[in-house]
Amino acid sequence: MSLNETTSGNIARLTIQQAQQQVDDWIKTVGVRYFDEMTNLAQLIEEVGEVARILSRTCGEQSSKEGERLGDLGDELADVLFVVICLANQSKIDLSEALIRNLAKKDNRDATRHLNNPKLQ
Repeated sequence: MSLNETTSGNIARLTIQQAQQQVDDWIKTVGVRYFDEMTNLAQLIEEVGEVARILSRTCGEQSSKEGERLGDLGDELADVLFVVICLANQSKIDLSEALIRNLAKKDNRDATRHLNNPKLQ
């Protein structure tokens, strides 16, 4: 499945591993090469800022500026995910395995923490 097949209207569901492979394939064919890690970190911060702008104006107390067009939240989150995948690929991290380990860590650490938090009751 190519990146074009997932964006041509027949949207397929991707596993994390498939997404990592598709991003890698795209970088190597269209993007030429990965940006260095610090450039990708700056890109990640920029993309998260775009998510923050949308949320602060749609869910927060800020109003939009006159004539301001807010982006699409889903598209901006996908931009964040794309850069995270780039960083993972550059660092040779299997995000699927990392997420499984991270969720297990959270299960162990937070088994009762949130249930016992009076602020969440």
